[in-house]
Amino acid sequence: MMKTLWAPWRMVYVENAGPSACIFCETPATQQDEKHLILYRGQSVFIQMNLYPYNPGHVMIAPYRHLDDLARLSTEEQIELIQTTARSTSLLRESMNPDGFNIGMNLGKAAGAGVEHHLHVHVVPRWNGDTNFMPIVADTKVIPEELAATYRKLASIFR
Repeated sequence: MMKTLWAPWRMVYVENAGPSACIFCETPATQQDEKHLILYRGQSVFIQMNLYPYNPGHVMIAPYRHLDDLARLSTEEQIELIQTTARSTSLLRESMNPDGFNIGMNLGKAAGAGVEHHLHVHVVPRWNGDTNFMPIVADTKVIPEELAATYRKLASIFR
């Protein structure tokens, strides 16, 4: 018997999943950081919370320039990208006390990139026991904290 888990908030994502402008180009240009969950603006990269997080505190670090290849980043951009990623883990450890992190990039559609033409690094806080029975029996991840609450928790620390 098929079970149903209602997640009506996902419809916004499904309806907007088609071709559109690049979120990593659009959102920082608006200067509406809280609305777009932007936690930090550096010289060449910024930190934005993931609207559809794998866990609370899931952030992404992206360059302002629209690039799909690490080799096309300048040396300065590469340095700032990795330093900002490292800073993110320190700040997330301080504010959310995770037991570990998943850090990675999906470069290209074949690698699973949802935004394939603008590279970005995912930083996902992990806690011992954060995977319960839901992903196993229902192929569903439960996020225990609302995005706005996580944003409020992180915004002042990341700035």
